[in-house]
Amino acid sequence: MFISSAFAQTAPAAAAGGDMQSTLMSMLPLLLMFAVLYFVMIRPQMKKQKEHRSMIDALAKGDEIVTAGGLLGKVSKIGDAYIGVELSAGVEVQLQRSAVVQVLPKGTVK
Repeated sequence: MFISSAFAQTAPAAAAGGDMQSTLMSMLPLLLMFAVLYFVMIRPQMKKQKEHRSMIDALAKGDEIVTAGGLLGKVSKIGDAYIGVELSAGVEVQLQRSAVVQVLPKGTVK
């Protein structure tokens, strides 16, 4: 009563190549979304990880650092996976190298 009848139409034989074009056009928004996602989220995150890795590899004895927990200290020992950080006179802790968030300018920690 409210639904009208729909009749299928056959496509002309010459327009068969247009089917491939419509498939590509329907995938275009998905490809554009992936490209935007890559340039807005993935690429900057990879750059940040690379900078953090190079900062950790460049740590040297005597550097003043900030840890992920917010502690400030001076690097006193360096190992492959762990570093010794002197928080104050006579207080030294062992930290993973990846826990270092920032290297401070010399003379920041008194």
